[in-house]
Amino acid sequence: MKVLSRLMIAPTFAVVLLLVCTPTNAARRVSASPYDGTWSVAIYTLRGDCGSVRVAVRIVGGRVYSEDQSYRASGGVGRNGVVRVAVSGFGRSAAGSGRLSGNSGSGSWRSSRGECSGSWSASRRVGYY
Repeated sequence: MKVLSRLMIAPTFAVVLLLVCTPTNAARRVSASPYDGTWSVAIYTLRGDCGSVRVAVRIVGGRVYSEDQSYRASGGVGRNGVVRVAVSGFGRSAAGSGRLSGNSGSGSWRSSRGECSGSWSASRRVGYY
């Protein structure tokens, strides 16, 4: 009986260890957002001398990230499409807000020092998720 119980302990321990260490659906995941994907954003200056530019951003789980190392974008998109984002690069920074709906969106922005402001428009890049 002692030998049988010893033989059973190792496989039982291995099964318990396997169950404890195997990833499950309960593991932390980023929740998908209806706005996830890559977006092309055109930023227009309407007041001041900050120029206009087109950038790409990626939305993952409702969080906004820059697609390129020359600037940094961070922020979020709510389930209702409301966007709040901060962008910095080239020695400048700005904050923007607006709304996404379906595959497009628009809003406004203002530089951190207030010397420039303007609008932005975005369109989803289809096929670049």
